[in-house]
Amino acid sequence: MNINDSLVNLVSRLGTDQDKAAHSHFVYTAMSREHIANMYRGSWLARKIVDIPAQDATRKWREWQATTEQTTALEHEERRLGIRKKVEQALKRASLYGGQALYIGLADDPSKPLSLDRVRKGGLQHVNVIDRDELTPVDIVDDVTSPRHGEPEYYETNNGARIHHSRLAIFRGPESQSDDDHWGDSLLESVHDAVTQAAGGSGNVASLLYEAKVDVWKIPGFMEGLQSQQYQDLVTKRVRLAAYAKGNIGALMMDAEEEYEQKELSFAGLRDLMMAFYQIASGAADIPMTRLLGQSPGGLQSTGEHDLKNYYDRISGEQELVIRPSLETLDECLIRSALGSRPVEIDYIWASLWQMSDLQRAEIGERNANTIRQLSETALIPDEALSRAAVNMMTESDVMPGLESAVKEYEEGAAI
Repeated sequence: MNINDSLVNLVSRLGTDQDKAAHSHFVYTAMSREHIANMYRGSWLARKIVDIPAQDATRKWREWQATTEQTTALEHEERRLGIRKKVEQALKRASLYGGQALYIGLADDPSKPLSLDRVRKGGLQHVNVIDRDELTPVDIVDDVTSPRHGEPEYYETNNGARIHHSRLAIFRGPESQSDDDHWGDSLLESVHDAVTQAAGGSGNVASLLYEAKVDVWKIPGFMEGLQSQQYQDLVTKRVRLAAYAKGNIGALMMDAEEEYEQKELSFAGLRDLMMAFYQIASGAADIPMTRLLGQSPGGLQSTGEHDLKNYYDRISGEQELVIRPSLETLDECLIRSALGSRPVEIDYIWASLWQMSDLQRAEIGERNANTIRQLSETALIPDEALSRAAVNMMTESDVMPGLESAVKEYEEGAAI
């Protein structure tokens, strides 16, 4: 006797060979690059699924933890090289095609390992976005003790140039289970069915609009008369004149033996059906409907804040776990190119994606002020240290954005 660790019901055939669901299985069908591109260009839903996470991950960007002069220089260098826009583009195309790279352009041999000690001020010349189809991984590291086990040591371009891996910031799409693929899958492969069903559902509903009202004419001897071309012409002219009269004078003139009626379709429930398709697509893309469709959440007392916070937490996790590691070498070059050196205290944090209302910002400011006042009254913290902490608290909470620079200008003026 074979004993299976599953539910079996011989009466309903559940779990047996006659169970219809027992023969269901998943089959992976690779999508061609042309199909992926057509889907992205032709479907607004597919485009938003690809674009929105990349836009949200870069739209507030990051805040450098440095002095005002250092922050100004770093931000200027980012703008000069177009880092923010190129990271967004790389993220989009990585999700779309499964991979993308940023080339770190320095004035030396790209086939050699990148040396951070040689990067001088202004030494970062350019940062280019390179498509995965332009790069072929070569010299895969097979040493299991190496931290780069399974990763390529070099990438070759289509024109034969060799680039060391340290000169590329690699972005990959969803993880691929293929052993010989060092890139990822297209995001659209996993959401293809959901997007297709949503597009097909809305398209079918739109087609039903043409059938919303149908005029039905019952003419005696109609089928017999159709054998004559002359009769067909007369019937066509008859219906056209009737429609003309009804549209102009609001009256329908017809023979006593003829019958006329209108058939109207009911669209009750179609909206709920369409929204169900979009909800499935929203779940497949892991983007809340309030963000994906731009619609207000339904239900009493529903604001959609919980869904958005969960989504923003996911984006924040990707910023730390995916984007930051990919940009590590590029950021080290950026700091040296902007400042001429690498101060150890310089770092950055990702700006909060959540937009506070004026009321929320005022409440946070009031709580911060009460906290500072209570700490000051205890006299446990030196006034100078508490002052600096208070400035950072008010600035980072976005209650008084210009406070830090204003205090610094005041201190410099007082010193003079």
